[in-house]
Amino acid sequence: MAPVATAPPAPSFAPPAGDTHPLKSQAGSRVPPPPGAEVSSLANILTSGQYDTDVSLITPYEQLPTKIEGPTVWTREEYEKPENQERWIRRWSEEEIGQLETAAKDWVASGRPHEEIERATINLPLSLQSTLLSLRQKILHGSGFYVFKGFPVDRWPIEVTAAAYLMVGAYLGNSVSQNGRGHILGHVKDIEGDKFTGDNIDKIRIYRTSARQHFHVDSSGGLIGLCCLARSLEGGESDVVSSHALWNHLQAHRPDVARTLAEPNWYFDRKGEVSTSKEGQNPWMKRSIATLVKGQPDNRLTVQIDPYYLWSTTRFVEAGQIPPLSAAQKEAMQVLEETAQKLALHMILEVGDCQFVSDSSVLHARTAYKDHPPPHPRRHLLRLWLSTPVSEGGWVTPFPDADHPRRGGIQVDEQPHRCPLDAE
Repeated sequence: MAPVATAPPAPSFAPPAGDTHPLKSQAGSRVPPPPGAEVSSLANILTSGQYDTDVSLITPYEQLPTKIEGPTVWTREEYEKPENQERWIRRWSEEEIGQLETAAKDWVASGRPHEEIERATINLPLSLQSTLLSLRQKILHGSGFYVFKGFPVDRWPIEVTAAAYLMVGAYLGNSVSQNGRGHILGHVKDIEGDKFTGDNIDKIRIYRTSARQHFHVDSSGGLIGLCCLARSLEGGESDVVSSHALWNHLQAHRPDVARTLAEPNWYFDRKGEVSTSKEGQNPWMKRSIATLVKGQPDNRLTVQIDPYYLWSTTRFVEAGQIPPLSAAQKEAMQVLEETAQKLALHMILEVGDCQFVSDSSVLHARTAYKDHPPPHPRRHLLRLWLSTPVSEGGWVTPFPDADHPRRGGIQVDEQPHRCPLDAE
């Protein structure tokens, strides 16, 4: 087997003077700036990117919790009840829509690029700031998902919709790049489905196809946002599951699978989005799937997987650079997917719905779909990846960028951030 290069050094971002290492603070003990507070601009800070798990920071399986309790553990039956929908569904008020519309139209009229929208460059009304910061807390430290309904995407032109959505996201986290082209405004749309054969998954990102997305997390470094602009003819429906409910089920019924998921020997493909300027960066990442950083409470265990990025490493296996998935790993992936399907909450995103999901405590999935024939628009969702560093209440991670303001995401060399208004 070919030698494996060492991981690249941590990004050069220094925490505030006198600050402690993230491992010395419990998740949730730090908070984002309150409504109305002045914040520093991140204009000159690029996305941090993806890293291998630092095995010196992770808790061995024998010390992992057998059962997690708290608000991050929930069931489908609990949230399906009509009387409980207010716990995860809320409609924008007319006042809030008016406030967002005014701010977004003013931004567009100013001529400033959408890439410059961040908390430091906007000033939404304090009541709306409070609502969004409260939502952030619920997603990060509660159930891990929420849906806002009634974004008037049919009435607003795309440049206004994009500006308003980026403004909402600015109070939930810090935008990070979602691909090697630096897109901080992503577009979930089938523009490569005719090229996708199933045998070329190392060359295609699944969000650019109509294929099923199995239960997975993204690489947001915090939260994911999806805003529905147009629905498909069939399918394209959403599922979410509590990763802690999933973990509890595995520990109770398949502890062997839970152990396999906790081993730090899983190779994830970068799908060619590799920085040549970062010495030693491999075209893959070596990580654990189920992870609890040492010193963190039980309810900060994460389950982070994307099956397509595990399946697509075949070329490295054939080159003798990494080992193939073992029989135990293949079984663990299958059991995790089947268990998630059994426990998941199913929902259909309507036009104007904004769904926000935690990358730390929730796995999400999408059914395969079929678009309307022309001239009807194709299914289209705007996507945000929103970083939540430890200093702003985000969960501690086993990566060197845990407190980077734009932690996570995908960064290739010095590619600047971009906000395309359609898929490209």
